Amino acid sequence: MWRYLLLVVFIIGCSHNPDLKKERSTILKMLATEKDAHFKKDVDLFISEFADSMLNVNKGKVTAPSRDEHKEKISNYFNAVQFIKWDDIAEPLIRFSDDGSLAYAVVQKEVILSYPDSTGKPFYDTTHYAWTSIYRKHNDGWKIEANISTNK
Repeated sequence: MWRYLLLVVFIIGCSHNPDLKKERSTILKMLATEKDAHFKKDVDLFISEFADSMLNVNKGKVTAPSRDEHKEKISNYFNAVQFIKWDDIAEPLIRFSDDGSLAYAVVQKEVILSYPDSTGKPFYDTTHYAWTSIYRKHNDGWKIEANISTNK
């Protein structure tokens, strides 16, 4: 009897099929939150999606800043610029591991921002960015484990 009960529990545990449509929607909402955070200059909202040990890959370097270091760097950036545009060039590509515990999103953006030049006049800068964010599903939801970023 116990063997059968154990077998049923094992089968149920192995047959977990995540609702990837729902999970994709959640990742898309996170990407929308990132845009909101940029325009609202809300650093806490932006870093709320980061795992505590998030890795960054950018400009040929791999770093693992602390939450406070992330907050300081992003705060300095948000305070130095005005965002004009932060839009997808293409639909984000989102993929999931078979068990639905890991995901990645490949994003392409056109970002237009302004900041004061040396004379104090607004300087407008347009850049095309591409990045991959790697997500892990935790008990409290998805968190960004790593971000690999580049720009043209």
